[in-house]
Amino acid sequence: MNFTPIELGASIIFAIAVLHTFCTGYFESLSKHSPRHAGLWHLLGEVEIVFGFWAAVLVIYISLIGDLHTAKSYLNKRNFTEPLFVFAIMIVAGSKPILHFSTQLLHAVAKVLKRMLGMRGSPVLYFLTLGFTPLLGSLITEPAAMTLAAFLLRDLVYRHQCSKSLLFGTLGVLFVNISIGGTLTNFAAPPVLMVAATWEWSSAFMFTNFGMESCIAIFINALAATLLFHRQLIEPSTSSQHEKMPLTVITVHLLFLLGVVVFAHDPIIFIWLLLFFIGYTTAYPKYQSPLILKEALLVGFFLSGLVVLGALQGWWLQPILEMMSPTAVFYGSLALTAITDNAALTYLGSLVTGTSLDFKLALVGGAVAGGGLTVIANAPNPAGIAILRNYFPGGAVSALYLFVAAIPPTLVAIAAYRLL
Repeated sequence: MNFTPIELGASIIFAIAVLHTFCTGYFESLSKHSPRHAGLWHLLGEVEIVFGFWAAVLVIYISLIGDLHTAKSYLNKRNFTEPLFVFAIMIVAGSKPILHFSTQLLHAVAKVLKRMLGMRGSPVLYFLTLGFTPLLGSLITEPAAMTLAAFLLRDLVYRHQCSKSLLFGTLGVLFVNISIGGTLTNFAAPPVLMVAATWEWSSAFMFTNFGMESCIAIFINALAATLLFHRQLIEPSTSSQHEKMPLTVITVHLLFLLGVVVFAHDPIIFIWLLLFFIGYTTAYPKYQSPLILKEALLVGFFLSGLVVLGALQGWWLQPILEMMSPTAVFYGSLALTAITDNAALTYLGSLVTGTSLDFKLALVGGAVAGGGLTVIANAPNPAGIAILRNYFPGGAVSALYLFVAAIPPTLVAIAAYRLL
């Protein structure tokens, strides 16, 4: 492997950043036991800060090894469209009318299923949120689906006193299902988006090769979680179900959401739509709640840091992929995506020339199957963490517990992709 001092330093910094994500709970505990520097420890305990913080360290390192012009040139060559898009879609999808519409839709479906199955409402809603919303991600993109599902689960599960197994078990299934739920089309999942144009994969191709397998895995994961935790679920409040929301307000918000999704590759347009949307919510505040600007900014900061750090990891990732068979690529990409963003991984794989179709399918399959193992594995994961983190013990999501909780649904995804 050939590498430059900058690439080697970037990989060391990247490894430290990955290790940092597993230590956020420790920093949060330090903030409570060391009041004098509580602010610093709390900052380092925010998982969304990790990669942005170490990206800044990398920029300083590049400036010292080279010069400031080299660092600026490196940053100017990076593509920050994905972090900007996640920032925009989180704000729009997390607005009150969108959440109201999604909740009403799920309640309507749940009411029908409840009558057919004779079950309580909360398990049905829980199943639909984990089973239906991830599939919706193939239409409105995974970050939007993650935002909607996280808010729905917040009100259904996380706002109540519940066991640690329910907290992390639900999060593990959510992350895995969102990661594989965007594979029914060629534009919704970041790791698919990175290769779709290069490999000329259409939405029809994606549905043919991943659609049925993803649907089966999502259904099994959602059903297993529902059966395992149904006794711990509390019936939702009926007050939110009868809240009135004008159809025109919902329609306008849905149009903004559609616009951001349609122009997902054009940051100038979707950021303009976002600013227009913020102006609209300010002008008509009656049916609004505070926009999740802070959470969306933190997630954008996290993903931007991942872009800066991940771009210099090709010197060791690409040679590893080149020497693997399709079967090894599947399991190798699944393992590697736990320590690096799966979109970056598939992008690097797309640079390998002369690969077979089996190699390509294995690379993408492994990358999406492993997308729930860690916070950094899939771009929408930080969005879910930002919304739900405060409901976990100490306000921090343990990377180890998340990894353990994501293993069972990940095994289901592996079985679906390799056996069906």
